[in-house]
Amino acid sequence: MLIGYARISTDDQNLNLQMDALQLAGCEKIYSDRISGAKAVRPGLTLALEVARTGDVLVVWRLDRLGRSLKDLLKRWKL
Repeated sequence: MLIGYARISTDDQNLNLQMDALQLAGCEKIYSDRISGAKAVRPGLTLALEVARTGDVLVVWRLDRLGRSLKDLLKRWKL
């Protein structure tokens, strides 16, 4: 199953743009957060990861929706 995750951090960003793109990509479930990337707690991302099962794929609109920087991504996802 494709699971989508969208995040906006400012009011001038468009969550619907990301949600529409994730739907077009075939995501069956989509979770979102309206929160800064600097915040460690992201309820939507947490829920998306909790429902994911072996073989599922997490889809994001852009990689920066998962973290603020490459260093943050590597640390958060233990890559």
